[in-house]
Amino acid sequence: MRAIINYGYWQMDKIVYLCSCYNIENMNKIPKINQSKINSLMQDYPKGLVLLSSWLVSQGYPYELQQQYRKSGWLKSIGKGAMLKSGDPLLLSGALAAIQSQANINLHLGGRSALELNGIAHYLQLSSSEATLFALGKTKLPSWFINNEWDVKPKVFRTSLFEDDSIGLSDYQNIGIEMKISGSGRAMMECLSLCPTEFPLTEAYELMEGLSTLRPKQVQELLENCMSIKTKRLFLYFAERAGHSWFKYVNQTNIDLGSGNRSLTDNGVLISKYKLVLPKELS
Repeated sequence: MRAIINYGYWQMDKIVYLCSCYNIENMNKIPKINQSKINSLMQDYPKGLVLLSSWLVSQGYPYELQQQYRKSGWLKSIGKGAMLKSGDPLLLSGALAAIQSQANINLHLGGRSALELNGIAHYLQLSSSEATLFALGKTKLPSWFINNEWDVKPKVFRTSLFEDDSIGLSDYQNIGIEMKISGSGRAMMECLSLCPTEFPLTEAYELMEGLSTLRPKQVQELLENCMSIKTKRLFLYFAERAGHSWFKYVNQTNIDLGSGNRSLTDNGVLISKYKLVLPKELS
């Protein structure tokens, strides 16, 4: 009887040993999180910056590692191919930065929104909860950008206003997030390009009144590069009417102003020099 019991104990020990070996072997198969790598991911990128999967691969974070980070709760998906660090808010600035620098898509904040950030438009009305964005006519935006509810609602205008779409853009930083926005001169032209259907002419003129410090060289480059006759005529007329000192340095002989009148209102007044039909209060 004692021999049988001892044999039973021996079999139990063998089973326990085999099970422990099996567990150790399988534990070794479980991928371990590289703390220094995850620390870099958490610390190197600002709060609210969208992280694109394809771009993270180029930064040394393969898809398998990204999946592991999501399962571990370090990253959260916000749509196909896009993530945020867990706990980060949905910031429009973080989305724009990712689209520009990671996806290389020409989409930027411009128009009145850019003038607000440049300190021009804030005195005209309270800051809007809507941001004006501009993209080239056939630009396709990713679904993760379209389908998410950002802290500021984007309104996208698709237009090909300049021959060189990078002209007149400037660097802007928001809580550590870097992106491109329109400089004041380009932003003003973007507003004018939307007149009168999408942007009021009177407000556009009020904005122009605040642009007393534009650099003539930059204005010249923008006007020569701009492809909208209406926009160029309005810009020059409003600048002259506002009495800006830089206006006299603009060489109009190198600017294509087209031919024929452009009517922007019914029963308006013709500004013969610029061939624009405008409301009486702007004549």
